[in-house]
Amino acid sequence: MKARKRKQMKTDNNAKKENNVKKESGVKKKCREKKDKLAIEKRILQLSFLGSVLFIIAEGVMAWFTHSHSLWTDCLFDSADLVMIGPFLVLVPLLYKPVTEKHPYGYAQVESLFLLVKYSVLLALTCNLMVENIKLLLHGGHEVDAGSIAIFELLVCLGCAGMYLLLSHYSKKYESTTIKAELYMWKLDIISSLGVAVAFAVQTVLLTTRFRFLTPYIDPAVAVVMALLLIKEPVKEIFQSIKNLVLFAPEEEVLSQIRGIVDKHMNDYPYEVTFLDVIQTGRKLWVEVYVGNKTDVIHISITHRVRDEIKQELKHKYDQVYIEIIPD
Repeated sequence: MKARKRKQMKTDNNAKKENNVKKESGVKKKCREKKDKLAIEKRILQLSFLGSVLFIIAEGVMAWFTHSHSLWTDCLFDSADLVMIGPFLVLVPLLYKPVTEKHPYGYAQVESLFLLVKYSVLLALTCNLMVENIKLLLHGGHEVDAGSIAIFELLVCLGCAGMYLLLSHYSKKYESTTIKAELYMWKLDIISSLGVAVAFAVQTVLLTTRFRFLTPYIDPAVAVVMALLLIKEPVKEIFQSIKNLVLFAPEEEVLSQIRGIVDKHMNDYPYEVTFLDVIQTGRKLWVEVYVGNKTDVIHISITHRVRDEIKQELKHKYDQVYIEIIPD
């Protein structure tokens, strides 16, 4: 009898050890994943920063020589974006710090605040440039060396395309809201540079036709069109950042997706969802699922199991997910 008890105790101890080993390996895996994500994000931001510096210097020098307002618009817009990348390199490590009692939402809202400031600056700058170029159009425009600008912008377009492909390669492993914003800016640079190159190529053709009188208006007109295209993203991101800061629920599409996943997993258990509370701020997503049943008996082990199942599925769709199953 005693031998049987000792054998049972030994088996229990081995099982506990195995569970502890599994927990430790799980914690180590999470830490390793966080470090990998941080390394990828920092590498992408550093590459983007260096690429932006090179292109801004080139655009600034060319704009000074040609006195092109469209080049100044592009240069100033990129400069404003560059000024924001520098501080964000310092901020990124904070976004991976764990949630604490002092910071219940971590530093996710700092990211939202940062993006709000960044896009507000870009919006103000874009509006100012648009107004100045409209004034220039009304006063007869001005002549520039269209051929040189067209060649230069074509080279810039190719350079931006190369940088976009490089950053896209790294972002395949991990893509945060910040990385998406950087990729969007490079994509925008490709389109705007190509558009400017085409516009000035057209101007060189117009110089040999009876429509020559239109050429002074092309440079400020291109600058205004660029400003109109660039203004959409800052407006959208400003509203999104405000929603994140005041902890509004995400879009209905996100809510429906999360509700569908929660209901799917809850169908396997004797509980029903009475209320779903979802908050998204920055790259973090908090989901609180309030549950109840007819007997008013809720097993903690079962709620932990369903929580882990829901979290595992949401992890593939969202970056940092926090799930709580709460008895109602």
